[in-house]
Amino acid sequence: MTDTPPRKPSRGPVRIDLDDAPATVTPSTAEPVPDLTPLRAPSAMERAAVFAARKPSVLARWFWRLLLTLVTFAVTLVSYDFVAALIARNPILGYSALALVLAFCAVLLTIALKELAGFARLKRIDTLQKAAIDAAAAQDLNAARVVTEKLQTVYKSRNDVSWGNDRFNERKGEVFDADGLLKLAETEFLIPLDTAARREVEAAARQVAMVTALVPIALADVFTALTANLRMIRRIAEIYGGRSGTLGSWRVTRSVLTHLVATGAVAVGDDLIGSLAGGGVLAKVSRRFGEGVVNGALTARVGVAAIEVCRPLPFSAAKKPSVTGTVQRALTGLFG
Repeated sequence: MTDTPPRKPSRGPVRIDLDDAPATVTPSTAEPVPDLTPLRAPSAMERAAVFAARKPSVLARWFWRLLLTLVTFAVTLVSYDFVAALIARNPILGYSALALVLAFCAVLLTIALKELAGFARLKRIDTLQKAAIDAAAAQDLNAARVVTEKLQTVYKSRNDVSWGNDRFNERKGEVFDADGLLKLAETEFLIPLDTAARREVEAAARQVAMVTALVPIALADVFTALTANLRMIRRIAEIYGGRSGTLGSWRVTRSVLTHLVATGAVAVGDDLIGSLAGGGVLAKVSRRFGEGVVNGALTARVGVAAIEVCRPLPFSAAKKPSVTGTVQRALTGLFG
């Protein structure tokens, strides 16, 4: 009996028949390849923007209205009883307390009037911007002249645009079309203000990025993002002539963040961050540095949107600020 030599393994392709497989599998009918890459968690600025732009429910609004009314009524009643009892007990102390209460009410009334004036200024800016858009679309020279006259009224007491006001008065008689008149007003009045507004955006973006990267306290980045953006939006409104109080600043902030959330512009992609300031590399080296770049870029995006909202005239003669360029100037070299 002789041993048969072992069979050499075949070097050709091996075919395995699967009974459970469909008869024909094509790229169009095959199952999609699962994405095993974990999704990036939303940054602090994204969470802050979504939270601030969220519209409260009707029930919540009525809750706060009734609570404020009830607290005001209770405080008024307690103050009246306190002052009346103190007058009956000691007239000098009682009338002194009454004077303090009246002074406090006067301060509250002054604050309320200031807030109303701030809302009026913001409404005037919004109306002026809409009127400029309509005049440019209809090519109405008379409407454009009305817009420029109102713009001069807004900036008549501003020393930083007085030179532009003089140049506009010298040259406005040479322009006989609505588009050219609005562009002349934009060039003389708003381009210097655009530079100041961009500096505010860059400073806020640097601050948010630095605090996020260097302060390892929980929720410190969210708090810094909210406060820095509120201050930035308020400063931008003041630069363009829409000075507002606390409630007016919150109204502008909500308008800006609601627009960003509705259009999906509140999120910054990794490709944008990587091309701007090396955020992808920073995120691999340090998670905090990567989040700092993301939050700074989102703050710059909010600032550019605030410039569009607060500007009395739409961008026509001047170039609209680029989010990419703003982030590059604000964050390049910050984590170098």
